[in-house]
Amino acid sequence: SLVGSEMCIRDRYEDARREGQAALVGVLAQLEGFPVAASAWESDVLPLRIKRYLPDMLDRLCSSGQIVWQRPVVRSVDDDKPKAGPVRGTPILLCAREPMHFWRGEALDQMPTLSGRAQRVYDALKAQGAAFLLDITQDTGLLRTEVEQALAELVSHGLVTADSFAGLRALVAPSTRKKGYGRRRRSGLVDIDAAGRWSLVRQRVVSAADAVHGLADPRVEHIARVLLQRYGVVFRRMLERESGMPPWRELYYVYRRMEARDEIRGGRFVAGFAGEQFALPEAVAALKRLKREEGSDSADERMLTISAADPLNLVGIILPGAKIPAVPGNRILFRGGVPVALQIGGEIRFLARAAEAQQWDWRNRLIRQARPASYMHNPSTPQ
Repeated sequence: SLVGSEMCIRDRYEDARREGQAALVGVLAQLEGFPVAASAWESDVLPLRIKRYLPDMLDRLCSSGQIVWQRPVVRSVDDDKPKAGPVRGTPILLCAREPMHFWRGEALDQMPTLSGRAQRVYDALKAQGAAFLLDITQDTGLLRTEVEQALAELVSHGLVTADSFAGLRALVAPSTRKKGYGRRRRSGLVDIDAAGRWSLVRQRVVSAADAVHGLADPRVEHIARVLLQRYGVVFRRMLERESGMPPWRELYYVYRRMEARDEIRGGRFVAGFAGEQFALPEAVAALKRLKREEGSDSADERMLTISAADPLNLVGIILPGAKIPAVPGNRILFRGGVPVALQIGGEIRFLARAAEAQQWDWRNRLIRQARPASYMHNPSTPQ
């Protein structure tokens, strides 16, 4: 059995349900370098971990320079075709500014194919440096809507970012939620003017600080420690959803040295997987506690719904079942750390037997967080 499955869900839930700006900084440190669909960050991932999360909390961190957002730069065959712009599923990573160079990857050997307007905006930013939306429209001679489309395309290629997360929020929002749409004032509108300055993504520059000192590459050691904070227990199979990772053999050498220094524990903590595993001491204690509670009356049967885009979507990796596509519209319902129901492409699937009334409750738990107004009461049961 996978004794670690409940820890991955329950302990992360309990630790992350904190409140305030400092709590958000801690959560972002735990999720550092993990690409999440652009629309899922504020609809599912951060509110699940932060009580009373508000968008301006993230905007303040980005505007102050503490946090940077960007799409990971990955070469693909699609780079030869112009992109229409970021969509809701565009992978975006959030990271503190100082370690961001560990996650940027290598610079592209050649520029991707851009549309004419995107090329004009790119050239203007390269020549003039960071600029506000109004400045870009004046420098390029493009219409405001054309500049927005060009910025969206550049973001989709991982070439551009902004001072605030409000810029990305505005690019991926439906047109009906954008400021200036229609004649009547609307609540909950997003404003691209609040993005601050737009700038080209800084490319990773190899410096003396990046040189290997002693036994460990600084990048590999930093990523190894982030993965421990993210999962508690790390082994090769656990990292299947991670992208841009160093080879496992390099991470393994770092973990062996950390184990020799008594910083972490090595052994077999999650049954059913080959290869050595490494865990934080507090994770080992949590696993032992959960093992003692397994099958007892004190076992936690908490219900928790997450987006399939969430890093905790480990179904088909360490949890039983088929893999679930990591897109924002797909959702997973856990009971006591075990998946019991799914929402995939608008279809509800039950993974565990349940009475009709319980299935109705599970169905509502899956749809309620994504669309609060969609909660329905079972007509056969009292309200």
